Amino acid sequence: MEQHKTRPPHIRARREAPSLPPQAARGGRGPTRPAAVRRPAPPVAQAVRRFPNPRLTGLGGGLFCIATMLVLGCLDALTFGSLTVYGVLFLPVSVLTAVWMRRNDLVTAPVVVPIAFAAGLVPLAQGGDGIGSRLMGLVTALATEAGWLYGGTLVAGLIATVRKVRLMNRRRRANRPPV
Repeated sequence: MEQHKTRPPHIRARREAPSLPPQAARGGRGPTRPAAVRRPAPPVAQAVRRFPNPRLTGLGGGLFCIATMLVLGCLDALTFGSLTVYGVLFLPVSVLTAVWMRRNDLVTAPVVVPIAFAAGLVPLAQGGDGIGSRLMGLVTALATEAGWLYGGTLVAGLIATVRKVRLMNRRRRANRPPV
């Protein structure tokens, strides 16, 4: 025979919200202010909220950044073959990597971004048939495109720093004793 679980009446009573008189809702302090009317967010903010918001671990962020830069490097080598185009495409990838990192892994964003830049340069590097000439082409490309490399790393570092400072301030406010 099956027995259905039932809750005692005193537990049900605790879960139901008691109805309070109007004075209790105001806190007994006299007239209350009317509730603030919330305005809709600007269209730009609404569009940003529709974007995906993944939270990547340090390893996941590194894999995302390296894979994206390798794909962009291969596509650039097949289409334009321009290191400048590759550098311009590197900036949004570094921004996304820093924005999508988890809070605990923010420090890894400025570390994986330059590694991904170098990995994506491999298909673009000019060189001969040997390993030495390919390596020399990669070093030359890194030297000539150092501005893009520093710029993307700086952007990722700034975003990670601002996010970390905001997180620390939020934690500090939450841990303050009530006044």
